[in-house]
Amino acid sequence: MNRKSQQGNFLKSTIGLLSLISAISLQQASASPDIERWSTSNGATVLYVHTPDLPMVDVRVIFDAGSARDGKQSGIASMTNALLSAGAGERGEEAIAETIGSLGAVLGASSLRDMAVVSLRSLSDERLLNSALEVTADLIHRPYFPESAFERERNRQLIGIQAQKQSPSTIASKKFFRMMYGSHPYAEPSGGTEQSVKSIKRNNLKSFHARYYVGNNALVAIVGAVDRGRAKEIAEQVVGALPAGEAAAEIAAPITAQAGEEEYIEYPSVQSHILLGHPVVKRGDIDYFDLYVGNHILGGSGLVSKISEEVRENRGLAYSAYSYFSPMRRAGPFQAGLQTKNESRDEALEVLRKTIADFIEHGPALDDLENSKKNITGGFPLRIDSNKKIVSYLGVIGFYGLPDSYLDDFNRKINAVSAASIKDAFKRRVRPAEMVTVIVGGEVKKKSAIEEKDVH
Repeated sequence: MNRKSQQGNFLKSTIGLLSLISAISLQQASASPDIERWSTSNGATVLYVHTPDLPMVDVRVIFDAGSARDGKQSGIASMTNALLSAGAGERGEEAIAETIGSLGAVLGASSLRDMAVVSLRSLSDERLLNSALEVTADLIHRPYFPESAFERERNRQLIGIQAQKQSPSTIASKKFFRMMYGSHPYAEPSGGTEQSVKSIKRNNLKSFHARYYVGNNALVAIVGAVDRGRAKEIAEQVVGALPAGEAAAEIAAPITAQAGEEEYIEYPSVQSHILLGHPVVKRGDIDYFDLYVGNHILGGSGLVSKISEEVRENRGLAYSAYSYFSPMRRAGPFQAGLQTKNESRDEALEVLRKTIADFIEHGPALDDLENSKKNITGGFPLRIDSNKKIVSYLGVIGFYGLPDSYLDDFNRKINAVSAASIKDAFKRRVRPAEMVTVIVGGEVKKKSAIEEKDVH
């Protein structure tokens, strides 16, 4: 069958699926999925959910190979992951793209601080699925990082780093993580620095891939219209030919590097970007649900949050102000922020700090708590209303060692949260005296003790 015919058949299939999606989504959302778990022959963990109604399969392969594994070559994890599809097995970059396109499949790759991900979405038709899996397996097992693609990607990352110097929000974010984490791996930007990216060689990518893209360092999540037997075959196909290797070493627990310090960074803008926070919570933390619900009230519920109410509605200091927790394998940050006029930055920062301190001291009002619980649990079905969302959750559950009952327990744990437990968790975990503060915009209030190269 030629490519045009394949694409035509895929289009017809897609149109036929559209009438099913709404009903199936509602059906899927009515209950948490049943998760099955096993290991591949070379040590990879597999999580699988059978969703037979829609003839699709989502596969998500996760490696403990994010930027936290960069070492002294910041940016190497991101570059390695980005170049998997530049040439693998017997296919070059164009052949990979053409093959995946002709199958109606979607192939993606991404890299974060904790993890590197390769994802595939395909129709469950055996011929189409098997062809898509062959390409995916090549990307994971046999990338060859062609020199031309390597140079192009390195130049792209360098251009991106230069462009980020023109973004006050990015400058603020980079400085924020540097101040929080210091020499910890989480301090480094995922895309690297200008100096580190220039130092990366093609052979470094091969070495990084050989070390971290191994069975014992991998997780495979599979959701779709395939039975358990076929799911086992899929898992073996996408990672089974990798060497068993070793799991990545445990990352050290972070300590706030510049606790309580402020940094003002000059930038020619009429608005100042303000960030404050410190490392607080990791995935699976016993206080997670108390912190999550509490923050929904404090700064995570948009315009109705306490922070937004004080900063935006009562003072008119910013259009939006927020707070959130970013749990990672090790303590991720509590982060609060806003953007305001330069002349209002001191007042806005004071209001933001006071709102956080008041919430820590007094906890939430009971009506706010009940409204937040209803909002969170009422929206839970939307979290699992598609194969794509389910496979993403499987990745999080497997990678971070969360219980397989996590989705089943979610609403129960949300409803178990009390005003007292939120107040207790915030008092113990969110410590204003340890928060670092970054302000980017306008004139410098006080000079930074950190060199400009670290800012950018």
